[in-house]
Amino acid sequence: MPGSIREIQPRGTPTDEKSVSVLNEGKDSATPSVTEVLQKTPKSSWKSYIWDTFDKSPEERRFLFKLDAVLMTLASLGYFIKYLDQVTWSVLTILLVKCETATQIYVLRFFIGLAESTFYPGMQYIIGSWYRKDELAKRSCLFHAMGNVGSMVSGYLMAGSHNLDGVHGYAGWQWFTIVSLPIAISGFFFMPDLPEITKAWYFTPEEIALAKKRMELEGRAQRAPYNKAKFIKIFSSWHIWTLVTLYIIFNNGNGGISQPAFPLWLKAEGYSVREVNIYPTIAEVVAIITTLIYAWTSDSLFKGARWPAMVFSGVVKIIAYVPLTIWDVPNSLKWACFILCGFGGGISGLTFAWAHEICSDDNEERALVTGAMNQMAYVFQAWLPLIIWQQVEAPAYPKGYPSMIALSVALIVIAFVIRFLHKREIRLKATAGRSVA
Repeated sequence: MPGSIREIQPRGTPTDEKSVSVLNEGKDSATPSVTEVLQKTPKSSWKSYIWDTFDKSPEERRFLFKLDAVLMTLASLGYFIKYLDQVTWSVLTILLVKCETATQIYVLRFFIGLAESTFYPGMQYIIGSWYRKDELAKRSCLFHAMGNVGSMVSGYLMAGSHNLDGVHGYAGWQWFTIVSLPIAISGFFFMPDLPEITKAWYFTPEEIALAKKRMELEGRAQRAPYNKAKFIKIFSSWHIWTLVTLYIIFNNGNGGISQPAFPLWLKAEGYSVREVNIYPTIAEVVAIITTLIYAWTSDSLFKGARWPAMVFSGVVKIIAYVPLTIWDVPNSLKWACFILCGFGGGISGLTFAWAHEICSDDNEERALVTGAMNQMAYVFQAWLPLIIWQQVEAPAYPKGYPSMIALSVALIVIAFVIRFLHKREIRLKATAGRSVA
């Protein structure tokens, strides 16, 4: 097989030795070794533009089918129920069914938020620990797209939830909280952890060895202890500062879809409650479609480049928010602009895919950076909307829409800055490698 890796020298944990010994036992039989089923640089034919596993060996396809079926299903369902209703999250949300006072809801929401805040960056970190560069954007973006699906479906469900009012003594919205428990329980039994420590019962020893070798070929470092030198290295690097800034700008620069701007305008125009719940889901559909387009083109057409989709989404958002800033424009144009806002919500997965690749050399940096990206974005989201998206200024939002234009410009700028710094870093590493050689 052209470009295949011809040898592997196992070392490390007992699990490594067990996996490789099993592989070597089967080398003379019908079972190929891990070195015979992997390519250092994955092949790319027209089929990979449809789905990335089509160009891989049967053994790697079988492994990826299992991984996708378990990890992506759990990740997607978890993120879906988070957005299905913002009061729905894991076992704690079951207790919301019994809440009778505002104080009880406040206390539970604190703990729900504590659990909820770790899910997205944690799951993105796990996804980045299993998938290669030609696979990563699609999985990260599919995971993120489930948030848009949840937002979209919640509009339809909330429109019809009154039909469940009073069933077994519960309000309609309370029934949405019950679906989270079985998903949480299934995650306990099926979540695969990381390749180097996984004990997932559905993977064979050969597949575990394959997973480890895949990450080795990507240069994805394994776990190591945190120490003072590592913290100094992480915080003195451009990685954490630029990537966190990138995600803060992205996360807070999509107010046209993340804030209730569209439904409040529809309400002000006299649309019915049902229409106010349903029509904004058009923007969610646009967000889902563009998320998938960004993912597929990034992994295939752009050969793993993440910045083109970010620049494109920034340009579209500028086009959408300029008329909304002017505001005194035809209603048909406002409709178009609110729908175009959906183009900006699909790059979250790409930002995390980019972070995984930039921080591949250091597992702890990768974990800290991806976690900080998410958490700092929400630190800003806790206070910034209170200033620029004040409800007394709805639906014109004289500060909100201009701020979105500024953040869209900033998104384009920071994407080019990171691209420049990353290419320079790759060039310096290559020069250092040649010097050592």
